[in-house]
Amino acid sequence: MKTYYSDSLSGNRLKRCYDLAPPRIQQYLIEEANFVRKRIKSCNLVLELGCGYGRVLNVLQSERCKFIGIDNSLASLWFGKRNLLETNKINFICMDAKLLGFKENQFDLVFCIQNGISALGIEPKLLILESLRITKPKGKLLLSSYSDKFWEDRLEWFRIQSENGLVGEIDYTSTRDGTIICKDGFKATTFSKNQFEQLLSEIGKEYKIVEIDESSIFCEIVS
Repeated sequence: MKTYYSDSLSGNRLKRCYDLAPPRIQQYLIEEANFVRKRIKSCNLVLELGCGYGRVLNVLQSERCKFIGIDNSLASLWFGKRNLLETNKINFICMDAKLLGFKENQFDLVFCIQNGISALGIEPKLLILESLRITKPKGKLLLSSYSDKFWEDRLEWFRIQSENGLVGEIDYTSTRDGTIICKDGFKATTFSKNQFEQLLSEIGKEYKIVEIDESSIFCEIVS
């Protein structure tokens, strides 16, 4: 499935979004990565869904495990391979997260952060079920979205990206309630705590939801 991130916001353009991030956003990005880091210390094999150019994997690569990152943007994957990663512990694969080409029960940990459950453009239940299929018994799936408390900071970051030509002009008349809409058709939604709870009650897996840093909502699911 092609998305805005594979067609219009990939490779160096995607990296520029993070280079332009103000201090509060940088803190948020660090805290999300730290949340994942604390859960991979005993893992052998970790998968990131929607890895982009490998920003998070580059931060985590010192851990004693091997990583695979998938994304449907070849531009982002090639950019990361050329510019960021100098280790044989990380492999990049061009793949769509809605149909993962891995065997069942393969990964100790699968994660999809920075609101990937919305940003990947995949029906959330399908994304979760497919991710759990490839996670080992008692392994974990980590998903994150934005806290309501982070709205103003998130909107400011999008304003900066828009002013630098990375996303379209923000349509402030339609932007509200956690959804940012740009005049070029880009729409950034979120996934709430209530939505996580409703979906996981249908799936029937053990889970817990925590808020960190007043910026992220993390859903931790046991396979």
